[in-house]
Amino acid sequence: MKADAVFEGGGARGIAFIGAIQAMEEENVKWERLAGTSAGALIAALLASGYKSHEIMERVSKIEFSKFRGKTILNRIPVFGALLELMINLGIYKNDYLESWVDSLLSEKGIETFADLPEGKLKIIASDISNGQMLILPDDLGRYRMSPADLKVSTAVMMSASIPFFYRPVIWKSKQRYKSYILDGGLLSNFPIWIFDTKKPQFPTFGFHFVKNQVNIDAVIPTPLHLFKNIFKTMLQAHDLRHLDEETLERTIQIPTGDINATDFELSDEEVAFLYQSGYTSTKEFLSKWDFERHKENRRQRVRK
Repeated sequence: MKADAVFEGGGARGIAFIGAIQAMEEENVKWERLAGTSAGALIAALLASGYKSHEIMERVSKIEFSKFRGKTILNRIPVFGALLELMINLGIYKNDYLESWVDSLLSEKGIETFADLPEGKLKIIASDISNGQMLILPDDLGRYRMSPADLKVSTAVMMSASIPFFYRPVIWKSKQRYKSYILDGGLLSNFPIWIFDTKKPQFPTFGFHFVKNQVNIDAVIPTPLHLFKNIFKTMLQAHDLRHLDEETLERTIQIPTGDINATDFELSDEEVAFLYQSGYTSTKEFLSKWDFERHKENRRQRVRK
């Protein structure tokens, strides 16, 4: 079965996608086009480059997740170090480890820039906060007088995964010599399920969405750092509890992730196993009930209404 896939943003919880992909592979699903935000952008990029679920899991199992918190000298200073990083660099941690790691994985498949992929194969969502615009990469490169050959896929993944306040914004210099500050695509579209929609789809678009326990926001906010943390948690919670309409739910695999947060980069082996199994089991259950012809008929009836 041919299908498109759209992966939601979710940071460390993205491990659940690997189990979901394995379940899809066991049902002989072949990916035509892929899209994602943040962790979803990473998974979409690896799949578009030819990776299979077992290859992704093999490489993820070797990661030191703590490296995703790119710490500096200032980060060693309790509380005040984080505040200084926010004031100076607009984010507590660097995100360059993700870019270099993704770049090394893609190079194994002969992929560097978007020009190395089939046209339309991959779309990554990011947010240009300098211009107040959502970025769909590589589609929107023309706005910056750039071509797919000018942007590395790994850089686009890093842009999409630059969580506000947690990571520094990516300062992107286009060929117009303008600077743009780029942050997490989840600011504007954390789950871009609409991105491949057409009036008469030839094959389904499957969405992969996290279902997370509600985050308890602290009632007391004693410092600016706590304020930033709570703004960030509120943003993530709003994404997770976002309303999903009937049509979206019908084609979306909903994956429980317990109380694991997007920035929990020091996961235990048990937590990794839980996420992987949750993605696998949820997808198997979804596929056992999936009927594309019924979905199309339901869609036609909703349009008539």
